[in-house]
Amino acid sequence: MTGHLIAATPARRVPAGAWLRLSAALTAQAETLTGRDDLTVTCAPGAGHGAPGCFIPSLATIELDGAHLGHVPSTCDPRRPSDRERYPALWGVFLHETAHVRHSDWHARIAPTLTPLTPASTGPGAGATTAHLQAATLLEESRIEAVHLRTRPADRRWLRACTSQLILADFTAPPTSPGITPSGTPMIPGTPAVTPQVAMTPWEAAHAAALLLARVDAGVLEAEETQTLATTITGILGASRLSALSALWHTAHATADDDHETMLDLGRRWCTILGAHADEPPPDSQEMEKNAGESSGPSPLAEAITAALTAVADADAPPPQPVSGPGPAHERAAEQQARRSASNAARRVFDPGHQDGGPDRITGTRPPTPAEQAAARKLAGHLKGAAHRDRIPTATTSATPPGRLRMRGALAADAQRAAGATPTAEPFTRTTRRHVPTPPLRLGIACDVSGSMRELAAPIASAAWILAKAAASVPDARSATVIFGRGVQPITYPGKTPARVREFKAVDSYEKFCDAIDALDGAVQLSRPDAARLLVIVSDGCFREPELIGGQQRVTRLIRNGCAVLWLALDMAVCMDGAHLITLTTPADAADVIGRAAVRALRAT
Repeated sequence: MTGHLIAATPARRVPAGAWLRLSAALTAQAETLTGRDDLTVTCAPGAGHGAPGCFIPSLATIELDGAHLGHVPSTCDPRRPSDRERYPALWGVFLHETAHVRHSDWHARIAPTLTPLTPASTGPGAGATTAHLQAATLLEESRIEAVHLRTRPADRRWLRACTSQLILADFTAPPTSPGITPSGTPMIPGTPAVTPQVAMTPWEAAHAAALLLARVDAGVLEAEETQTLATTITGILGASRLSALSALWHTAHATADDDHETMLDLGRRWCTILGAHADEPPPDSQEMEKNAGESSGPSPLAEAITAALTAVADADAPPPQPVSGPGPAHERAAEQQARRSASNAARRVFDPGHQDGGPDRITGTRPPTPAEQAAARKLAGHLKGAAHRDRIPTATTSATPPGRLRMRGALAADAQRAAGATPTAEPFTRTTRRHVPTPPLRLGIACDVSGSMRELAAPIASAAWILAKAAASVPDARSATVIFGRGVQPITYPGKTPARVREFKAVDSYEKFCDAIDALDGAVQLSRPDAARLLVIVSDGCFREPELIGGQQRVTRLIRNGCAVLWLALDMAVCMDGAHLITLTTPADAADVIGRAAVRALRAT
């Protein structure tokens, strides 16, 4: 097993050139994901100490092997969610290591007492660590992913994408030339490149169960993908021993991050079930099988592991791309369908008697405070100033009055007549000033009411009233605010001035993000290119995969049609590609930030 947690203090690696810039970009993302500003990420070919990635607590460093990038590092920008699609395996390894940073506290507590772990000393048969510690470390792999997915369920696709790299590294030796960057077309992320050499022993079978079957119960893999492997492991261990091991990793998944006593006890119980000595080095599988003679090929267990990894890769393989993109007719039809969907969603949400099947999250109404009324008046003045347009002067010339006579033009006309030519000079000039219509404003606010957004519920309720009140004083301005969780509910209505502030609570565990965007688009016409348009999304972006994919499609469509998209969050937000992310240090600043964005949108139109 290659080490993902390095207890020793190895020499610090320093990448150079494009790898240094990529490492800096990943370091910024690590701070967002972990909340630690002392963390450093090093991504370069050969990093990781023989593993695709590792976390070194003593250096506060994550190392990633750049060999898994598959692209020229200077072309990669992990800040953009769409760019991560190009290297899902590396991004998955990165998320796995950040999960170690956040949740492997128990290992950090005992690290000073350990014999230094290295990739060469943590595999089966290594003598530099004890069997029960290796077993506890095995259980830690699925435990951190299970805990990570409880708060970031959308990361499941990335953890699946790196499954092959993480698991194959536990059964194969590190590459002999880690400094070579792969060239050409990279392999499909997650596809097994080699068949692991795995002995048909109880320790190795349990090893495979901890890395693959435990990830099924962690929510990363599907049971169908590991069915063949489960059958093979059952044949080696027996149903009763496999069931006992399964009970241990279920217990590990519910263990606190800093409970080292429980994790080490689980490691000892693991050894007891397998008949291994807990305080001695792990069993040497090669020694246990040397009497069986040289194998002519991979063992059935190795083939079952490869089959499971292949099933995961096949399930996540992208669909084949069409030879040619859709034509204009297809794009027009898609746009019309999107507008119909938006119109239907707006009717469901904003029509009287609306019922979308979700629970009511409105907790009541209250009169606006004097501060909110003053803020609305101030914002209304700014919006009116931004919407004002000076008259456009237009100068025209003519051969006859009215207008101001230019002597040069008059002399030119006389000279033309004296020469017997038809006069073409236009000596009279006139300036007219034309009024420019005030651009209309279309503003939509969508606020996430999942439990993680509780701090922003009151500030957004206040901001919604302020924006709606201010927009009512601007000619041809429409605004609307919705909240989205298990359902979508309106807070302010388009074209209506609210008399009271509607308050709501944020307690949901699911987000109907796509329905919220459709409802706002249909209500205030965010996709129509005849106004200043602004969509404000208040969320941490932790959506389920269908909402992430559909939401990105909707955000991309609105941006393509000229609508500005502002994303507000407190911290550790997953911002969609194209949206402008603003991290609020103070929740009460939400109204000011949205107001300034609306003013900028009006001035830019």
